[in-house]
Amino acid sequence: MKKLKVILEMIKFEHTVFALPFAFLGAALGSLLVTGGWPTIAQWIWITLAMVGARSAAMSLNRLIDAQIDKANPRTADRAIPAGLLSKAETAGFIAVSFAVLFIAAFQLNMLAVYLLPVAVFFLVFYSYTKRFTWLCHVFLGVTIGIAPLGGWVGATGVLTWEAFILFIAVAFWTAGFDVIYATQDADYDQEVNLHSIPSKFGIAKALKIARGFHVVSFSAMVLLFFVAPLSWIYAFGIVIVGAIMVYEHSLVSPKDLSKVDVAFFKMNGIISIVLLVFTLGDLII
Repeated sequence: MKKLKVILEMIKFEHTVFALPFAFLGAALGSLLVTGGWPTIAQWIWITLAMVGARSAAMSLNRLIDAQIDKANPRTADRAIPAGLLSKAETAGFIAVSFAVLFIAAFQLNMLAVYLLPVAVFFLVFYSYTKRFTWLCHVFLGVTIGIAPLGGWVGATGVLTWEAFILFIAVAFWTAGFDVIYATQDADYDQEVNLHSIPSKFGIAKALKIARGFHVVSFSAMVLLFFVAPLSWIYAFGIVIVGAIMVYEHSLVSPKDLSKVDVAFFKMNGIISIVLLVFTLGDLII
C-alpha cells in the first residue's frame, strides 16, 4: 500500500481531473450528435478506465524518461524516482499495467478505438522527449491531452466527426497555454542544461504572451463549438465563465512574480475542466 501511495503521488492521480472531464464531454456530445442518445453505462466505465490507464502510463513514462533531469533540477529532485522512493523497474511495471488497462478498455469499446491506439500510444510516449529538441514541446503535450475528448468521442460513437476536432483544438491549446505558464518556473534551469521550452527560448515575458495567445485560440474553438453543435445558452454561459477564469489565471502570474504559478496551474485549470463539463452536460440534459 505504501508503494501504491507513492505511485499515485508520483503521477498526481488527483489531477486526472484535467483530462477526464474532457473525455466525458467528448463522449456525451459525440453520442448525442451521432446516435441521438447517451453513452451506455458500459461505455462510461470503459472510457473512464481507458483514460485512467492512458494518463497513468503517460505520467509514469514522463517521470521515468525524465528521471535524470529531475534528479539534477533542485525543484524536482524530491520526486519519487530521483529520491529513491521508487525504482525504475517498479515504475516500468506500473506503466505496463496502465497500458494493459488502456488496451483492454479500447477492445471493449469498438474497433476504431483499437485502430487508433498506436496514435495515442505514440504521443503518450513521444511528448516526454520533445523538450530535448524543440520549444514546441508544450504543443505536443497539448496534442496528447487533446486526444482525451477524441478518445471519449470515439469510444462512445465509433466514428470521428469534424465537431470532435474543434473540441480537440480547444483542449490542445488550453493545455499548451497552461503548460507554458508552468514551464516559466524552469526557464533559467532549462537554458543552463540546454532543455527546450518557450520560456527558455523567448524569455518569460514573451512566453506569458504566447500562453495568452494559446488560450485565445482555445476559447475561440469553444465559441465555435457553440455555433456548430446543438448547444444553447447554458453552454454559452459556461464558456463565459471559462473565459473569465482564463483571464484570472493570467492575472496571477507576471514576469516579475511567478509565486502563484502552482495556483494558476493546478486549481484554476481543474476548475476550468469541471465547469466546462458541468455546463455542457447541463445543456445537453435540458
